Amino acid sequence: MKGYRIHLVGIKGTGMAALAEILLSRGAEITGSDVAEIFYTDRILQELGIPYRESFSEKAIDRGIGLVIHSAAYNPSDNVELKAALSAGIPVISFPEALGDLSAQYDSSGISGIHGKTTTAAMAGILLKYLDLPATILVGSELAAFGGRSSLVQGDHYFVAETCEYRRHFLYFFPRRLVITNIEPDHLDYYHDQEDLISAFTTYALNLSPKGALIYCADNAGALEAVKRVSRKRDDLKYIPYGLAAVGPYRLVEIKTAAGKTSFRMAGINRNFTMRIPGEHSALNAAAAIALVLEILKSERKEVIPSDWDKIGQALLDFTGSRRRSEVVGEARGVLFMDDYGHHPTEITKTLAGIKAFYPDRRLVVDFMSHTYSRTKALLADFARSFGAADEVILHRIYASAREEKLPGISGEKLFQEVAKHHTRVKYFHRVLDALPYLTAGLKEGDLLITMGAGNNWELGKRLYEKFRGEIK
Repeated sequence: MKGYRIHLVGIKGTGMAALAEILLSRGAEITGSDVAEIFYTDRILQELGIPYRESFSEKAIDRGIGLVIHSAAYNPSDNVELKAALSAGIPVISFPEALGDLSAQYDSSGISGIHGKTTTAAMAGILLKYLDLPATILVGSELAAFGGRSSLVQGDHYFVAETCEYRRHFLYFFPRRLVITNIEPDHLDYYHDQEDLISAFTTYALNLSPKGALIYCADNAGALEAVKRVSRKRDDLKYIPYGLAAVGPYRLVEIKTAAGKTSFRMAGINRNFTMRIPGEHSALNAAAAIALVLEILKSERKEVIPSDWDKIGQALLDFTGSRRRSEVVGEARGVLFMDDYGHHPTEITKTLAGIKAFYPDRRLVVDFMSHTYSRTKALLADFARSFGAADEVILHRIYASAREEKLPGISGEKLFQEVAKHHTRVKYFHRVLDALPYLTAGLKEGDLLITMGAGNNWELGKRLYEKFRGEIK
């Protein structure tokens, strides 16, 4: 790709910035464009020396560009740069298509699932880093272990990437190994139902290369159903289950979450693993990452030696999570502030249970903002029961998506009414920052406040943390 010019529209997106780094490492000349709003990826792009415009203009497109890649947030029908590229006869592809094209050039592994895929991909990435394997990794979140980036380039033989199920984007990916963490109802503005989701994951798994490996969570009914369907058509694949109900070496036989650590063991591995992140779900993600990386390691040198286990154990111990995944924002005046992207009831339930066990002496205050009307409507009863581990719950309006219309009878107030049927301490503030005075007065030393969801309520946690530190009044 040396000297090949590629222009990225929406370059500040997490995946797009990661893709830019990978393409740059392969010799391509990268330019980009995006909005003027500051993102954490601005720092990354500047460190990489990638020039980009903070606006969209047809002047950014010239005939020296060989390819234009665009974020899923933009499309050729309404973006001036994409229109200009098409008019000039320059090939235009989406981020999922580019990721798929890239995967075809590597020994690739895809990590998929409704939730847990970011942490699993991040764990796999840090394991590959510590094992020093010639791999390139792309994760959907910023990682301290990757220098504050969401990509790591330490070789071009293996490629491990988080792959997204929305609009079946993952079907562009060509995996030799595939992880399915779980399949549960979600993205119901696009998928008809759970059956439609299982069908999509089944199709994805059928894309595995000959004699590929399908690694799946045996504790999840949706994943099991997809695997059953795949196995009827593909007897050449290696099927590798993990989890509490798994048969084989990756069966979790013991998970312990205590103050400040989570430890676990697996049936076929004579070793105890310890992590500094909370929850049973973290142990499940780690088991998936270990299974994947061991498959890669065996293809690299056919055997796992004792020093490999030492590196795997140290990598998991050093893993601090990723941005917006049980992320510790900081502690001020004795209050611990955390932030988590979890926006599905199963995620919420497991994450809060893990945090409560991890910090048993802290009062757990959860600020949640539901994302999309369609998800809230379809999973309303599950959302209502998902805050059992919380001592107090704060709710807000629904964070709407540009891709959907408001649904009659579905609102933040409706969610509040349903949660209140199962929880005694629930408050509702329509706008996120309306809760600032209440929480400023109510949070006490020893409390833990976690902002959860795919909305913008993380801003509330950030403001409160700054206020408690005395940075703002």
